[in-house]
Amino acid sequence: MAESDWDTVTVLRKKGPTAAQAKSKQAINAAQRRGEDLETTKKWSGGQNKQHLVTKNTAKLDRETEELHHQRVPLEVGKVIQLGRQKNGLTQKDLATKINEKPQIIADYECGKAIPNNQVMGKIERAIGLKLRGKEIGLPVDPLPQKKK
Repeated sequence: MAESDWDTVTVLRKKGPTAAQAKSKQAINAAQRRGEDLETTKKWSGGQNKQHLVTKNTAKLDRETEELHHQRVPLEVGKVIQLGRQKNGLTQKDLATKINEKPQIIADYECGKAIPNNQVMGKIERAIGLKLRGKEIGLPVDPLPQKKK
């Protein structure tokens, strides 16, 4: 019965402070007074809903003298698309349906707002029968060469 003495208390393990308690101002000050080594790091935009942030090179981009922007479809190409579409009796919606794209894409290409995509340009070329790329813009598309037997 000597093991069940009421006067002695045995502590097996004492839990350390929780993460929130360890980060508090009081805990930091107490650790500094005890002379412990502290490592503090600040999370960049921690706890905020910032998924689409401007990169850290923003200042560098601001100092650039040249304008940085995506190349757009030239108006010349837009006019060729429009003329070729009208020559074939197609509306923007008809052409879009024919090439499996949205009508807004055709509108963007015709007014020069679209960023050129070779796949879309190729589909439009085949649909209207006119070249839209290279030096021969507006000329008829050559049919695929036939294999010689």
